[in-house]
Amino acid sequence: MNKTLDVLLRDFVFAGMVWLLSGFVFSCPVWAQPAAYDAQVEALLARMTLEEKAGQMTQLTLQAVARQREWADTRLELDPEKLREAIVTYGVGSMLNTWDAALTLDRWREVIRTIQDLATKETRLGIPVLYGIDAVHGNNYLKEATIFPHQLAMAATWDPELVREGAHVTAVETRASGVPWNFAPVLDVGRQPLWSRFFETFGEDPYLVSRMGVAAVEGMQGDDLSAPDRVAATLKHYVGYSFPFTGKDRTPAYIPERLLREIFLPPFRKAIAAGAASIMINSGEVNGVPVHVSHYLLTDVLRDELGFEGVAVTDWEDVKKLVGLHRVAATEKEAVRMAVMAGVDMSMTPYTTDFAEYVVELVREGAIPEARVDEAVRRILRMKMALGLFENAYPDTSLASRVGSEEHQAVSLKAAREAITLLENDGVLPLAKDARILLTGPGADWLPPLYGAWSYTWQGTETGVYPPSARTFLQALRAHAGEDRVTYVPGTDLYAEVDIPAAVAAAADADAVVVALAEKPSVEGPGSIEDLDLPAVQTRLVRALAATGKPVILVMLFNRPRVVRPAAEVADAVLMAYHPGPFGGQAIAEILYGDVNPSGRLPFTYPRYANSLLTYDHKNSERQDTLFGMNGFSPQWEFGHGLSYTTFAYRDLSLSADTVGTTDTLRVSVTVANTGDRAGQEVVQLYSRDLYASITPSVKRLRRFEKIALAPGEARTVTFTLPVSDLAFIGLDNRPVVEPGGFEMMVGDLTASFVVE
Repeated sequence: MNKTLDVLLRDFVFAGMVWLLSGFVFSCPVWAQPAAYDAQVEALLARMTLEEKAGQMTQLTLQAVARQREWADTRLELDPEKLREAIVTYGVGSMLNTWDAALTLDRWREVIRTIQDLATKETRLGIPVLYGIDAVHGNNYLKEATIFPHQLAMAATWDPELVREGAHVTAVETRASGVPWNFAPVLDVGRQPLWSRFFETFGEDPYLVSRMGVAAVEGMQGDDLSAPDRVAATLKHYVGYSFPFTGKDRTPAYIPERLLREIFLPPFRKAIAAGAASIMINSGEVNGVPVHVSHYLLTDVLRDELGFEGVAVTDWEDVKKLVGLHRVAATEKEAVRMAVMAGVDMSMTPYTTDFAEYVVELVREGAIPEARVDEAVRRILRMKMALGLFENAYPDTSLASRVGSEEHQAVSLKAAREAITLLENDGVLPLAKDARILLTGPGADWLPPLYGAWSYTWQGTETGVYPPSARTFLQALRAHAGEDRVTYVPGTDLYAEVDIPAAVAAAADADAVVVALAEKPSVEGPGSIEDLDLPAVQTRLVRALAATGKPVILVMLFNRPRVVRPAAEVADAVLMAYHPGPFGGQAIAEILYGDVNPSGRLPFTYPRYANSLLTYDHKNSERQDTLFGMNGFSPQWEFGHGLSYTTFAYRDLSLSADTVGTTDTLRVSVTVANTGDRAGQEVVQLYSRDLYASITPSVKRLRRFEKIALAPGEARTVTFTLPVSDLAFIGLDNRPVVEPGGFEMMVGDLTASFVVE
């Protein structure tokens, strides 16, 4: 992007301020620096016609170039005429998706080879197609792939290195299929638990989301995008998508500028600084303006402020929706003009080439400057070059042996073990090795609640396309404990009774009852619900079993935190399992029997009531503890909560200084001891509190964390380094500021005070 000297200077100074305030130091990969490919890009761009440029900005779904088929027929056949028209006639620059269901590795490679043969051998300039896929928890549209727990569960591990490792596995297996572009990670901050995509987030805290998001980007991209085991990452969905006022997907968000900058922008800022290759735009609207037409968000903030140089791609059919859904444009042609001028580089159309035709018309009419088209195409070409597609656009066959390998599967199992969160335990867990179990509930013998949506199909509920090796929780529990020690009675399905009396009768012969609560996996519009309460029949099952006097253990396989208060109050233990993936059943069984010590911690505040959805970093006025004799903040379980089969004690919290300046760095040390009789992992969480500020401060904010492993009796001192600038909040002028005054640092049950001068 060409800029005058004064604009460049302004951007340089602002970028320096951003890095200082972020608390992170990044070295941007070479590929992300525009100069790395300038000469090649400009030479190619100079040879392109307007029509070829418009084609590069167009993205079609695979379904648009495939033969019609029935759902039950999982074979996918490309339509040669449609494919040739798209790639050769219109010069379509990008494709995405599958048609309904996952493909085998061999079929993916055939599809990609066919597409790239046309693009590189039969078009005038031989520009390769950039193929993208939603590989959001492993390459979930590849049948042989390693599937991982969903992002919310990965966040519950509080282990960025594990997230980085899982992202690299996903990159290897995605690139092995010939697809170099991944539409992940989700960096939306999960502040609205009704939202159907809550399970795709890294939780409710912007610092936690940032740490996990950066790790995911680094795991996917590495230092060299052209490497055969790396893919381009996509930050989605920029920005504010996760905070719809109604909780329904793709409905309006109302986010004041200060809140946008305090909560929702930071993860994108950090991941952009880490060199993310692309962003996907929020399908919804923020403060009455669809983000796809917001020049302020897509250009002023994203480009000029955050310094993003990568590709901005729309979400599914979102330019068209500016007409029929958002109604800010009377015609699709006008919608194209608005989106391109706002900052859209590529349109996921995804079924037609109308977008390309409108771009050509608008440029010739003078409604879109060709320089703006050149800017978008320049970014697209640079990303293709960085991915090495001009050198080799075809799948790397040498990666086949790594797809679904034991080494990769071990990472998924480790993630499931570390994600599952023990929320309550009245001494019933771990179970005795010879304990007889009654397993019941809708999540017991059904695969989708373990895997979640985006598993082999969009909604993840078509079990016929799951691999034969997939095991339900029941199958995994029996494999672990023994067939003769696990009795299964369905009890209920998701919404209706099946045989609660039979489950109650079977409890008489059990030492403990495990109830697998679940909700139907879903995503986007199909996942919208009216309230957070657990379906009443599942609560009735739990309470009927508790009345038998047998210990009741709840295992919760949810998309989001369903309100379980009536069930939890009669349970003896509660495990939050999220969507833990293919090894979720095994990991739950290992934790139930004590073979694995649980170490997951909640990455969100778990509500006690459907209409009480405060986050951990709420304001002091939202507590109202003493003023009105009520507790305004009374979650079922707090953010960061999680139990272990051992105990930990904190001591000797100390600060490197009692008084610091705004440019200083504070070191915070604390000693953590394992005071129990077995090894365990603890997540050491550092919070700060600004005692008084010109903008009402939160009761606390997460600033650092570290997951450590301790043997029985072992103690370790953990030291956090915290630039004072990290304590900044968005002030009255909507800019970051650290105001002088008193602060507190909190770790565990300890507090230390200091003053900023």
